[in-house]
Amino acid sequence: MANESTAAAPGPVDPAAAPSTAALSPAERSRLMKCYVTGVQAMQGNVDYAVDMFAQCVIGDPGNAIFLQKLLESLKRKFGGKKAGSLTSFFAAGSRAGLKKLASSAQWRDIIKQGVEIIKGNLSDHVALLAMADACGNLMFFDTQAFYLRAALDASPTDPEVNKQCAKFAAGQGNFDQAIECWRRIGRTKGLAEEAEKAIAELSVDKTISAGQGMIGRGGQTAGRPTGKPSQPAQPGGRVAELRQTIATNPADIDASIELADLLERDATIEEAEKVLRKALEASGNNLKVQEHLEDRQLRWGKQRLLLADKRLAGEDTPENRATVERLRAVQIKQEIDVYAARCSRYPENLTWKYELAMRLKAAGNYAEAIRQFQESMKETRRRGMVSLELGECFQKIKQYQLAIQNYQTAVETLTDRELELRKRALYRAGVLASGLDDVDSARKYLSMLAGLDFGYRDVAQRLDKLGSAKDKGEDG
Repeated sequence: MANESTAAAPGPVDPAAAPSTAALSPAERSRLMKCYVTGVQAMQGNVDYAVDMFAQCVIGDPGNAIFLQKLLESLKRKFGGKKAGSLTSFFAAGSRAGLKKLASSAQWRDIIKQGVEIIKGNLSDHVALLAMADACGNLMFFDTQAFYLRAALDASPTDPEVNKQCAKFAAGQGNFDQAIECWRRIGRTKGLAEEAEKAIAELSVDKTISAGQGMIGRGGQTAGRPTGKPSQPAQPGGRVAELRQTIATNPADIDASIELADLLERDATIEEAEKVLRKALEASGNNLKVQEHLEDRQLRWGKQRLLLADKRLAGEDTPENRATVERLRAVQIKQEIDVYAARCSRYPENLTWKYELAMRLKAAGNYAEAIRQFQESMKETRRRGMVSLELGECFQKIKQYQLAIQNYQTAVETLTDRELELRKRALYRAGVLASGLDDVDSARKYLSMLAGLDFGYRDVAQRLDKLGSAKDKGEDG
């Protein structure tokens, strides 16, 4: 967590442009923005007032990393490195007990609200900061979780529990070097050396596995070398050094930065590669080529982390491993939505990006917006069948059953034998929904067509049997 690349979660400068993290009404969002602007203005003359304004922002929208960043910045300015007095610490001890009680009943937003009041009096209260980080994690506010963990590490850099939480978060993000560094600090605590050594060994294995997955490319080869051969680290006097010198001379040399990131991803760490690309993005004035190159890599790295977590879960099915997979999957979908939404904005005529965005919105459960994007992408006729199927499922989720059945029918009529699995899915969805709508004739028609293609498809045989007597009222889920 001490590494610059994840110490501060990247985000837009304008907090109003930050991805929505809570179901805020327009009036509430406007109120918070007024508090934010007032807080920024007060930073120069009245820090206490600025703290109060930013605190309202964080409590109102606890997933907004920009609001939290400003609150922490104002608190650092207020305290100037000073520790809380004994009286403040005494009252904070009682408040921390309250945090535990709130956590036991999963009142995560209340934890953040109470935690804000604690750190307003003592930014060094790492117990409160950890509780707030945990609350954000449970709410899937991962950007703000990273900020709270970094603040806790700044407050108590040698505390074993702080380092354990930071290591867990870093490992979950695939930042294995940072996680290992946290465990090294833990290992310096009496009685924890053995536990630290074991954790470091496991993380080193995970890092190796992740790096190996990342290097697999087309044709069964790694980046620049056949698979199976040992990876040789880049030598200081080699190409890496040459590229670093080129970039030092001309920081806006995009091609040099991209090549250096390739080499670092292959021979060093993902964190170092990302750092190079972020610097290139800044030096080039947010050059679009660099921006999209970084976006593509981040999506790929996220998939690698999720794949690693899935493999860990398959080997050891524990609540903690399941939670990690769920968290990484949510992060991946959110990141993909952000990237594809940005590309739809850049290239409004590109229907492929609209389709990709729609698929992610559907996966995230945002069916209304997914429908809008699917309908836009329907203009590309080659996708008409599969898009109609997706639209049908979205309409069914929001209980617009007639629209759903119409789209299923279009999908059935449009999908060809070259798209057999999609056609079977469309027939199944149409048959099941028709059954639920008491349209027995249509249900029998669609399910009979499906049985003719694949009699063993899911429970189609049982559903056909039931149609002769009882009517199936439920959706398939």
